[in-house]
Amino acid sequence: MVVFVMIDGLRPDAIDAANCTTLRALMSRGASTMTAQSVMPSVTLPCHTSIFHSVPPSRHGITTNYYIPMARPLPGLVEVARTAGKKSAFVHNWEPLRDLNRPEQLVYSWYHEPPLAPNYDDEMHAEAVRVITNRRYDFVFVYYGSVDTAGHAYGWMEPGYLQQCKHVDTLLGQLVAAMPADTHCIVQADHGGHDRNHGTDCAEDMTIPWIAFGPKIKPNYTVTRRVSLLDTAPNLAHMLGIAPHEEWEGSVVTEMYMDA
Repeated sequence: MVVFVMIDGLRPDAIDAANCTTLRALMSRGASTMTAQSVMPSVTLPCHTSIFHSVPPSRHGITTNYYIPMARPLPGLVEVARTAGKKSAFVHNWEPLRDLNRPEQLVYSWYHEPPLAPNYDDEMHAEAVRVITNRRYDFVFVYYGSVDTAGHAYGWMEPGYLQQCKHVDTLLGQLVAAMPADTHCIVQADHGGHDRNHGTDCAEDMTIPWIAFGPKIKPNYTVTRRVSLLDTAPNLAHMLGIAPHEEWEGSVVTEMYMDA
């Protein structure tokens, strides 16, 4: 199984500031960089489209949180996985993510509008644990949206934001505990934030954590090369044992694998 976990709006410096023990443990368990880069505009749907299609917004043409057909369409990770016979599942609580894939590509999709409260992610998390425990899918995408919501409500790095980071870190620990021993996983953010917003090219918005772990990943390894959102899909494909699409612009972070 390959699992991709998104913590929307998580800044790297929040991991220590909020005492995120699960994320720190995963950094020790696998490979990581705290200087990975988002894309411009550093906004959720453009970022996710770049993540799943491994091209920048200048290529796919989506620059706001309102979906439009891609300017120059190309297959994303889920389409490539489906062609290779892999079964993919999405569990999330932000409705626009439905547009990351074309119809009839997912085997399972779960969405429910969350409460605007600290338990924003809890219902989604429970379903994600159930889906992973059932082990029916080759690839599972899990999206935690509450850290970003807290950033907009309280301000990035403010006490309310850090408290939500800690809560999601606790949920993440439960999610990881449910994963089979042979699971490969990437955990990352799509963007950071400053004050009560994001979307600019400032370092606070553009710098994100990126963590990978699994049996084939080097433990306690700091990635030395530059990593961006575009590299996520090629690495997830590599973990699934399938080739990346020829038009993807990211690449496999070969240095973090045991056979490097």
